Amino acid sequence: MAGQQAQITSVEAIEAFRSQLVVYLSQMRPALEEISGELTRTRSWLEDDRRRHWLMEQRRCTRRLEDAKQELFTATMSRMGDTASFQQMAVQRAQRDLRTVEEKMLILKKWDRELDNRASPLVKQMEQLQGFLTVDMERAVAYLDQALSALAAYQDVARQGAQKSGGTK
Repeated sequence: MAGQQAQITSVEAIEAFRSQLVVYLSQMRPALEEISGELTRTRSWLEDDRRRHWLMEQRRCTRRLEDAKQELFTATMSRMGDTASFQQMAVQRAQRDLRTVEEKMLILKKWDRELDNRASPLVKQMEQLQGFLTVDMERAVAYLDQALSALAAYQDVARQGAQKSGGTK
């Protein structure tokens, strides 16, 4: 390779590629940050917001069930037959509501695990991409800057040589 000449046909093409690479990098960083933010918000929504919501619902349903059981007990003790059947239905409804909330909490735990299981490999890939963009592509831009500087210097030397040989004739 030592005796070969560089066959550069368009310095402008290299400059255009460098410019497009810089634009691409400037667009990718915010996109990756947005993805990371969305994952953080989703995890927070599951772990904090939804968990707190369903825990409050569980407490509310548990209180309603306890109240309904107490009313059924009171109605049974006072021997009000019609009222007792109404209270029995209220207890069944409260039990059904509590089971629904408990099922929702189990689903929430499953989603939490699923999010971690599914997102972890993708997060790892995203971090690798971010490292590639930050380190390797920044080096590529620096390399292109050096190459363009070297080509500009080469063009200056070539022009000066052409002017000297054109001026001596």
